[in-house]
Amino acid sequence: MDAEQLKRLERKETAYIADILTQFNTKNADLLVFDSFHTDNLWHDLWLAIFGILDDESLSSLHAQCLNTVRILTRDEFSLQTHYIEQELGTLLSLARINGSTSSNSDDDGTLPQLTLSDGEADVIAESLKCICNLVYQSADCRRQCLRQHSLDAIVKRLNSATSCATRYPSTLEYYDMKLLFLLTALEPTARTRLQIDLNGLTYMTNWLDDKLTESATAAVSDEQLNIICELLKVMFTVTSAPDKSPNEYEIQSLHLTGVLRELLLRFGNLSTERERAVVTHAINLLTNISGSCLSELLVKCSNAETGTENEAVSANAKCCAVCFEKRNVRSLAVLLDYLRGGLAQQESEASSHELLSPVLTVLVKCARSNRTMRHYLRKEILPPLKDVSKRPEVGNELRNHLCRFLTLPAMILRDLSAELLFVLCKEDVGRMIKYTGYGNAAGLFAKRGVLDCRRIEGTDYSSDSEDSDTEEYKQQQQSFNPVLGCVEQPKRNPLEGMSEEQKEYEALQLVNLLEQLRKDGIVQPALIDKDGKPQPLEHILQLQEELPQQQFEQKRKT
Repeated sequence: MDAEQLKRLERKETAYIADILTQFNTKNADLLVFDSFHTDNLWHDLWLAIFGILDDESLSSLHAQCLNTVRILTRDEFSLQTHYIEQELGTLLSLARINGSTSSNSDDDGTLPQLTLSDGEADVIAESLKCICNLVYQSADCRRQCLRQHSLDAIVKRLNSATSCATRYPSTLEYYDMKLLFLLTALEPTARTRLQIDLNGLTYMTNWLDDKLTESATAAVSDEQLNIICELLKVMFTVTSAPDKSPNEYEIQSLHLTGVLRELLLRFGNLSTERERAVVTHAINLLTNISGSCLSELLVKCSNAETGTENEAVSANAKCCAVCFEKRNVRSLAVLLDYLRGGLAQQESEASSHELLSPVLTVLVKCARSNRTMRHYLRKEILPPLKDVSKRPEVGNELRNHLCRFLTLPAMILRDLSAELLFVLCKEDVGRMIKYTGYGNAAGLFAKRGVLDCRRIEGTDYSSDSEDSDTEEYKQQQQSFNPVLGCVEQPKRNPLEGMSEEQKEYEALQLVNLLEQLRKDGIVQPALIDKDGKPQPLEHILQLQEELPQQQFEQKRKT
């Protein structure tokens, strides 16, 4: 922009403003580096000229273009930090109708006085919200000013209006309201507290989400609405990350929220599009913040639960739902497992990060710990009764195989979550865990839990009426089952066959010397299992021989 064009903007020459702004906005639509604007104070002069037009109501027809220019300028973090822009932010909040005055002028029932907007008014509000989002992201001072001018209050009232009135704001405004709400709550801790405690925002947002799902029950949901739902779920995630309400009050809210999230999983569980998958992803992230005692709301009692009996064999035609298990609709759990399978396939094909899988594994662990029916269903799907034990547990493409491979990953979060899930599904029974995963794969978990000596964990609270998981195929091969590998090991030739006693003794001493050298070099660290069931480092490899009689005695005593 040359000096003459800037002067015309400052003088508000209406005959030239539209063309100048159109040219500037088109040329700089993707601009991210503003070094050329830092010379001759160009950025600040253009900023003041544009806001001079925005403050003039007689030029309202040009406001949308001006706000587009402001949105470009707000990408320059350096200029925002070096200039005082409190007055300009106040103008943007007024144009977006989320400043203190619009909040105080709302009706007594909490709704805004004007819900019907012209296209021009909607464009101005949308562009203003985009500018504010940039400012809130770039500047802590702007975030604090938004809170001082009660922007949160205005957005929540607008959200309440969307749930209580037949007339709705345009989808674009709903989206950027949610976007701004997310940025404020994610970057400003005081905003989370105010939204949750003072404004009861979680209740409003849960009701709004419930209304959206009710509306879409008989019609397809547009991509715009899916984007809005994603942003809302992100806001709810930040708010519930550190709940400030009393435990009882928060649990009541969480029960309602979990029920709504269940309906969301049922509605978009087919994962047919990327946006539907994004909705389910954010719903799973939100479920990680819900306490385990509330996750039972993911199950729904089947309609035949009242008429059937526990031992009654219900035919497929008599089932009340697509996924009925122990007289509960477990479709939401099936969606979580389908999502996990999709994430595993994506990880192997694209070598993506593990962050996609850790939330769903966290939710599955909490479900398995909190509810017996959930644990039974997850065990049936993840750890079905063993039939083919000819392959190692980590070989294959079933969920059990994937989780067993994770047990030896260097990624600690994914490794620990996988181990926790498998151990809970095994009712924290060491013997059952070894059968499904192999002692070698589970050794890290056993060391952490202090059960390397295969002792039973005390104090576990699991039902004892589960069915016998040993199949006939497993029983036939049980004698050949190698518990360390977790599979039947094929017979191998004895490496000591044909050796004399002197040769055997020589090889044994060589092995001891090699192990001692590895220990000295810090490559391995031999250990014994102490009384707490955890590994205790040795000072010398020959200590293994000294402790052998005591270990043999302890083993005989246990058996």
